[in-house]
Amino acid sequence: MGQEPVKIPKRIASSVMNSLKGGVVPRVGLPYITVGRKPEIEALLQDVDIISEGGASFRFIVGKYGSGKSFLLQTIRSHVMDRGFVVVDADLSPERRLVGTRGQGLATYRELIRNMSTRNRPEGGALTLILDRWINAVQADVASQTGLSAEDPAFSDEVGRQIYRVISAMQELVHGFDFARLLERYYRASLEGDDETKACVAKWFRGEYNTKTEAKNELGIGIVISDDDWYEYLKLFAWFLKKAGYAGLMVMVDELVNIYKIPNSITRQYNYEKILTMYNDALQGKARYLGVIMSGTPQCIEDTRRGVYSYEALRSRLQEGKFSSGGLRDLLSPVIRLVPLTAEEMMVLSQKLSEIHAGLYGYESTLTDEDLACFIRIEYGRIGADANITPREVIRDLIELLDILYQNPGTDVNALLSSDEFSFSQGGIEDDRPFTAAEFAEFKI
Repeated sequence: MGQEPVKIPKRIASSVMNSLKGGVVPRVGLPYITVGRKPEIEALLQDVDIISEGGASFRFIVGKYGSGKSFLLQTIRSHVMDRGFVVVDADLSPERRLVGTRGQGLATYRELIRNMSTRNRPEGGALTLILDRWINAVQADVASQTGLSAEDPAFSDEVGRQIYRVISAMQELVHGFDFARLLERYYRASLEGDDETKACVAKWFRGEYNTKTEAKNELGIGIVISDDDWYEYLKLFAWFLKKAGYAGLMVMVDELVNIYKIPNSITRQYNYEKILTMYNDALQGKARYLGVIMSGTPQCIEDTRRGVYSYEALRSRLQEGKFSSGGLRDLLSPVIRLVPLTAEEMMVLSQKLSEIHAGLYGYESTLTDEDLACFIRIEYGRIGADANITPREVIRDLIELLDILYQNPGTDVNALLSSDEFSFSQGGIEDDRPFTAAEFAEFKI
């Protein structure tokens, strides 16, 4: 392919290929396939310093199905974890909303906490790791500051005082008193080696107690996280995580279109009201160390009858001004609109995927740069492709092509690309002549 093959572990390569073939974004291996989106990534990462210094941010990523919204979210996820953030993410669905009459808001909270991730635990499930790390860090600080050994009774007392400084400061926040009590219970259970109580506290933080009675019986705490107040607990987590040594908390919510699809207008409005609350908190300083990114299609944002813009308070805050036109974009605004990847960017991505595919299955690729350029030319030669083609479509076709060539050695690539099944279904190409040097140079890397 003209470059050194990409060195990627087979486990990651398999995850990347299987995810992309299934039309979903892989949670690992993104640095190997990231192409384009540099301005959007830089704009979103500008928020990171603000958040880590005690601020908050709220952004929408808007793009068509398959345009790369989820990919951009996962890319940002990897970047901020490398910068010391804790990330929670969830896809909305009919069962997971921001507000619901059957606990859909709490279901979203549970999914977010289940997917809590750090640099050392990127696959999720990092809650107990974070709590244990916090306690261990306090103990290490006390040991270095005082020179006391862990066996000294004074050591335990000093660790307790350090823990209580964090806990007492939280009690002034909304629901902070109960959150602090649970942190204290977890610390005491750690000292006593009481794994059962630690598990119950983690269960409470995950929002898995359904009734106050159940929580009272197991923990002595007569309160549970509910559909109404789960977002307040995310704000508490953000504050606590900063005190525990992390840079802050990044919340990522995908598939906003599932709110747009809610048939009941009142329920939709309640969900948009929750978004407004979160947005106002971020911009008015009511949330600290917290970033929120939501993504959806243009229709679910801009439709004034059912979309986010149907809620006037949000539309007036989010709608673009008069200068964002003619190809000029304001990437510092709350709404970031994704433009299609160029043919050149898709060519680079195709090269990367071809190399990863060959490395995964252990064969010498016969697909040349000229073949890939022909493939891209056909994909982008469809009528309206410049505005409507999405990376998901191109990637799906490319992986299918790679699979067929691998499973059928000796297949004529040119015959495949010029076949009726491919070229005509893609809208056809004007002729089957070879590329000129000038045409190939458009894609040559």
